[in-house]
Amino acid sequence: MDLVVDGRKAYAYTGGKPLDPALPCVVFVHGALHDHSVWNLLARWFAHHGHAVLAVDQPGHGRSEGPPLPSVEALADWTLALLDAAGVRQADFVGHSMGSLVGLEAAARAPQRVSRLVMVATAYPMKVSDALFATAREQPLRAIDMVNVFSHSSIASKPSFPGPGMWLHGSNRALMRRMLAGAPGLDGSNLFEHDFRVCDRYANGMQAAGKVRCPVTFVLGERDQMTTPKNTRDIAAALHAHIVTLPAGHTLMTEVPDGVLNALREALARPVEPS
Repeated sequence: MDLVVDGRKAYAYTGGKPLDPALPCVVFVHGALHDHSVWNLLARWFAHHGHAVLAVDQPGHGRSEGPPLPSVEALADWTLALLDAAGVRQADFVGHSMGSLVGLEAAARAPQRVSRLVMVATAYPMKVSDALFATAREQPLRAIDMVNVFSHSSIASKPSFPGPGMWLHGSNRALMRRMLAGAPGLDGSNLFEHDFRVCDRYANGMQAAGKVRCPVTFVLGERDQMTTPKNTRDIAAALHAHIVTLPAGHTLMTEVPDGVLNALREALARPVEPS
């Protein structure tokens, strides 16, 4: 689905069904150097089970025009503006990694518009090492390979996703390389370094947590080396989050797709306090 947000083209995948703003809506927000395609299984399930779905491409990623936005706060404002463009008043937010911070900030900025929040493979603060920044800046293809090793808990899942014979490392590497090559309006920016700096700079997490009014669920990988579960304790407590831990690394949506789907089905069925 093509939309216009702040005067620029924005894209959101609707799960194979036309968007009906009258249905309960789920917004999926991807992480660093990814796009809407990381949500394909989940987006399709919810779209075919009574929900409207918006799996967004953030500015400068996938099919959404750049430039990429400089901060989690700016991305939260952009995502809320995308809801306006789509005619959606209220939605559940599901974010992965960097996208989980965007969901958190959106829920803090517009609590009346976010009915539930699910933070997948999250942590706060989401700091990035100087060594990884240097590699991302000077040798981005090598950095992509490094992150793929850190992000997966095994060589291949069994059964693999989305079908037998799929190589999780290779498909994620191909996606990240495609994002690095650039969306319209990217203007040669190093999107890998940019996205990691957006995560690293975000310092508003605890203040945002105090403004969130909706039910919050964390879906964490017990072997996640990128956003380790131990780094969620303070933010989870501040959000009174329900925590689901799955046997996976950072790329939960492909390593344990059924587990993530089941966790989301439960999370998005939680009662919401009347506004």
